[in-house]
Amino acid sequence: MKPFDPTPDTLTPEGMAVIDGIILSHGGDSTQLVGILLDIQAAGERKYISRSAAAYTARKLGLKLTQVYDVITFYAALYDKPRAKYPLEVCSSAPCRVNDSDSLLDTLQNILGIGLGEVTYDGRFTIERVPCFGACDVAPAVRVNGAVYGNLTSRERILDMLRQLD
Repeated sequence: MKPFDPTPDTLTPEGMAVIDGIILSHGGDSTQLVGILLDIQAAGERKYISRSAAAYTARKLGLKLTQVYDVITFYAALYDKPRAKYPLEVCSSAPCRVNDSDSLLDTLQNILGIGLGEVTYDGRFTIERVPCFGACDVAPAVRVNGAVYGNLTSRERILDMLRQLD
């Protein structure tokens, strides 16, 4: 487990140290807020930015909390609510849909027993539709925490991808 697990209204000294390191890696530059927030989000197991992490970040960068939340709520890649450990991002672009990403989506929902935006009972998976992430050459594809799994053209391949996680 990583030393930083952002949970609502709880930020440990270890979590503060992780955020400090992320801010430092961006030169303490508040104009890099999007990158900072993406890195903070990636550092936590549930892949979101808690209110306490947002408030701490705002304070460290000399920003208002509302400015940080304006960015979080504007960008679709940023989340302020806990997500699953493995968010399964299915591309919704035209090339992927032509390559049957709708079947991929249906199969994932069937295997996991959840719909779009829902989280499995164990908190491991959620299914999301996202804009193009540049994997047209291996469509239909899923992105999971930055890693792309492509050519998911059969139930067996999808099951193999799910087994690789964790």
